[in-house]
Amino acid sequence: MQNKSNILTPLTIGYFTVAFVEILAEYFASRQLICILKPILPLILILLYYIESEKKEILFIMALLLSSITNVLFIPNSPNYLFYGVLVFTLHRIISIYLIFKHQKLKDYIPILIATAPFLLIFFYLFSETIEIPANSIYILIFQNLLISLFAGIALSSYVMNDNKQNSILLISALLFVMLQFVVFIEKYFLIDEFEQLFRPLAMALNALAFFSFYKFIVTAEKSNNNGFS
Repeated sequence: MQNKSNILTPLTIGYFTVAFVEILAEYFASRQLICILKPILPLILILLYYIESEKKEILFIMALLLSSITNVLFIPNSPNYLFYGVLVFTLHRIISIYLIFKHQKLKDYIPILIATAPFLLIFFYLFSETIEIPANSIYILIFQNLLISLFAGIALSSYVMNDNKQNSILLISALLFVMLQFVVFIEKYFLIDEFEQLFRPLAMALNALAFFSFYKFIVTAEKSNNNGFS
């Protein structure tokens, strides 16, 4: 256990150091640094997870790899790359939701539906007010809105029904992902080329925190399930 801690602590510091430098790179629009650092963050999380986890969930590792690919596709500011980035991230989100269902062992779906509804209203209101969405991205973005709303709904309902460490971490992760999607949506489709110097670093900060929180949720859930708790 001590050996693990000796490795995990510097790796965690390394993760947030890379994230901080990446945020600065986004602020100063340093394309070279962005191209180098952006795909690295999920790879550091894979290493952290592989060391800390006893189970080594292949699907979670796959989700992080998809995140790394998404980060690469989001670097160029073009509709085609954005479409493929959203498509890959959709696969990531589907795997993430599957993992949540797997670890949460949910039995009552009514609270999930109730908790999901407000997020659906918010995201679809934004969607309905947007006129800059490319035709090839409309349906995939609708599906993305459904997935992030479901993700947040599961997290919120789980926290309300059972306020434990696992559900608290999941709720933090979900709220960070909701804010991330909100910021990216506003930056890509509402304020195109406006406030980019503000929105891109903010999105990067939310991205780093959201994925780290989700990694901590997976690890905590695995330990809780091993100890006989849901």
